[in-house]
Order: sequence, then structure tokens, then C-alpha cells
Amino acid sequence: MLKLVLSYKGNIEREYPLNKERITIGRKPENDIQIDNLAISGRHALITTILDASFLEDLGSTNGTYVNGKLIKKHALKHGDEIIIGRHQFTYLNDAAAAKEEDTEKTVLLSPGSARLAMGAIQAHAAAMAQTQRISQAPPPLAGVPLGTLRILNGPIAGKEIQLTKAIVSLGKPGIQVATISRRPQGYFLSHVEGDAHGQPHYPMVNGESIGPEPRQLRNQDVIELAGIKMEFSILPPR
Repeated sequence: MLKLVLSYKGNIEREYPLNKERITIGRKPENDIQIDNLAISGRHALITTILDASFLEDLGSTNGTYVNGKLIKKHALKHGDEIIIGRHQFTYLNDAAAAKEEDTEKTVLLSPGSARLAMGAIQAHAAAMAQTQRISQAPPPLAGVPLGTLRILNGPIAGKEIQLTKAIVSLGKPGIQVATISRRPQGYFLSHVEGDAHGQPHYPMVNGESIGPEPRQLRNQDVIELAGIKMEFSILPPR
């Protein structure tokens, strides 16, 4: 299944299936995905989908379209790509592409070794962006937040450590349970993306308790359980 997951200020708002060949995004009501925000142009961007491949094109917007923190004109989307339009963020999910990555580490990271999502950088960019100013370079990275790590506690890769160097890391297994850890000025937050059990949302667990629908701020040595994998979150001491 191909879809976009829309987030605003770190909160997931809704999902959009890419079930048409051409889907437009913009401020005007005639767009397939309409976002009423002055930072978004009337017709801002176009996503063209052919079979299980999707392509993103900026339609000459005022403030530009970003993928993984880089300004683009045209871009072939990959599973886990983060699209920034105005002050809003879309995560591109391609289950068919993800299913081809049949290594064990995929159970932990949706995009193994890359975690290319850029929420914090985008928030910094959006805060400084004038509504009518054209942006000519990528937004700066989030700074001043201590580096966090995840240590895998069970399974075939128990003991492996993952440094959370990117603004957002996607965790879990598509179709079973997926969550994100976002790096914000206040710290690290765990958010539910997808996962159901008996028709009810199946939220990630922290220290044996469900986090529920709202993002949960992580503390040092919290234990996360997601898609059958347990991970310990830690904050690295400053150097």
C-alpha cells in the first residue's frame, strides 16, 4: 500500500492513500490534498504514482518543497522519505518497497541505517520562514538537544545500539506496528503511527504501559516495546 502520513508540529493528523495516478497538494480546495495554510501555494506539489513507484514534483511553489531536508524540483520517492510543504510534513510509506528489504534489522528500522526524516530541521525552518519569502536553501539542523540512543534488548540483533542522530526515526514493522521517535527542542518523543489488535489501536509500550494516542516524552533508560522488540532508550552524556 502506498500512502502519505500527514504530521503538523510533531502530531500525526491523518493518512492519505495514493490510490490515483495524479494527486495534487495545495491550499486551494480543488486539490486532492487541501491544506489551508498561507505557507502553502494554491497548487504546491504533484505526486504521480505508476504501479508501486511514486514521483514528487514541485509546481513552482513560493516556499518550495523539501525531501529529507533538501529543496527539490522533481524527486523519485523512496519508502520513509519525509516531504516538507510549508509548515506541514508528509511521510511517504511504500509497503511494497519495504517488503523487499528482508533483513532482520528491518524489524527495528523502517529504513535501515538511514533514518532520513527531518522533523526538527523543518520545525526550525518553519519558525523562521516568512509566508511569502522564497527559501533558497535547506533548513538548518536541530541543535542543542543531547544525543539519544536505542539498545536492542531481544531478538537476533540484541545488544545492537542505534544512535538517534536524525530528527525522526521510524521504528517497527509495516502492517504490524509502526512508531516514530522525534527529536524536538524539549527532548525525544515516541509517537504511534500504525498498528491494530482486535480492531483497536495497538500502541507502543513504555516501561510496560501503553503510550496511548498522544506522543510520549522519553526519559533516560525507558524501555520501549514495539512489534515484539524491546529497546532501551538512553541519553548520551555530553562530551
